[in-house]
Amino acid sequence: MNKSTLRRLLPVAILLAGLAVFLLFGLEHYFSFGMLARHKATLTAWVAAHGVLAGLTFVLAYALMVAFSLPVAVVATPVGGFLFGTWTGAGLSAIAATLGSIAVFLAARYAFRGLFRARAGAMLARLEDGFRHNDFSYLLFLRLVPIFPFWLVNIVPALLGMPLRRYVLATMLGIVPASIVYASVGAGLGAVLKRGEQPDLGIIFEWHILLPLLGLAALALLPVLFSRLRRQPSS
Repeated sequence: MNKSTLRRLLPVAILLAGLAVFLLFGLEHYFSFGMLARHKATLTAWVAAHGVLAGLTFVLAYALMVAFSLPVAVVATPVGGFLFGTWTGAGLSAIAATLGSIAVFLAARYAFRGLFRARAGAMLARLEDGFRHNDFSYLLFLRLVPIFPFWLVNIVPALLGMPLRRYVLATMLGIVPASIVYASVGAGLGAVLKRGEQPDLGIIFEWHILLPLLGLAALALLPVLFSRLRRQPSS
């Protein structure tokens, strides 16, 4: 393996190494609602005393969780709602998740896009052509539907050549609804923890929440439908 290849793979290697260290040392135990329950008085007092610094620290920590694809990132948005309230917590979470996803996107594009193009050949050309015409709508759809792994949705647009600016905007818009849902769960987290219970993060799959998200996802695909209808030859 030459130096050029090693340099290209270095960002991905760093992200994977961070995930490996996290799992190897069992650090997920320090990012749990149980740990939050034990330290919530200290955390809330610190946030109240250092609002701006607390917000920046939360964004940085959350962005790192997403960048390293840590399996505890799902608890971060409820914690944001608990510490900062529904709307501020959702906003900070959306910013942080977007920043973390940018790191994964850039690492994947830098490391694998050339290799992917060389191996996929004509198949990739067809995928790129179909994706490129409506990349914003496709990504917005993938972000809005809460069944696709977040890390996978970070990588696929990078391999298909989506421009960074459009990726960032679609990502930010697409994760805002779920961020609001989870932050609202976090806003009531104090009472839940006081009862010794765990928050229900599966709430996003309840029909009264899932249906509006699916409706937004369907709207995101309308430009794709219109584009295809325009390209059909008239009889």
